[in-house]
Amino acid sequence: MELQEPSLYTIKAVFILDNDGHRLLAKYYDDTFPSLKEQMAFEKNVFNKTSRTDSEIAFLGGMTIVCKSSTDLFLYVVGSSHENEVNSGASEQGQAGVRPSG
Repeated sequence: MELQEPSLYTIKAVFILDNDGHRLLAKYYDDTFPSLKEQMAFEKNVFNKTSRTDSEIAFLGGMTIVCKSSTDLFLYVVGSSHENEVNSGASEQGQAGVRPSG
């Protein structure tokens, strides 16, 4: 399988949650979760499965999810199951540079 360069076409969603799992920012790039209700349910499910683990990679519902957490924020990059986590991680590294510190 040929690896694709990270782009908005290989990433399904990017979202940031607070330490209670509440949405601070979200952007979905396809219609996998077309309604706000479905997006919020997905985010809650992802948060519940990742917030108490040390793993930065999760596989959920046929999707690869890269998570990066700080003191009180969780950044998630979601790709399809056949996306390489390195691609999603590369995108996440770019996002990490724009997060406010404090």
